[in-house]
Amino acid sequence: MRRNADPVRGVLAEELSNAKRRLVMYAKAVRSAPRGSLVGRKIKGRIYYYIAYWDKGKVRYEYKGRISEEERRRFLEASKKKAQYRMLMSSLRARIKFIKRALHEPRRRSV
Repeated sequence: MRRNADPVRGVLAEELSNAKRRLVMYAKAVRSAPRGSLVGRKIKGRIYYYIAYWDKGKVRYEYKGRISEEERRRFLEASKKKAQYRMLMSSLRARIKFIKRALHEPRRRSV
């Protein structure tokens, strides 16, 4: 009976390694994306842009000035991709957890 389970365990182990590899790739993509959110403030009728991000428990603002529409669009697209990668990472973590349970591997704190 053990022989029948071995191919399944092999497939699950391969899927686990693939999922871990994809998780690392997605994490690199998230780190390479610009951090924070683009915030526009209207001052005397003109819009000035800032990047808002968390740093040591506080929200910080980095001044960008008056940026072109093209640059603004690029930043927003990068933010959307970053959000997609985070969603994929979340589902991959759940998949990894499921596969580890199926393989009866001991639990660890981090992936």
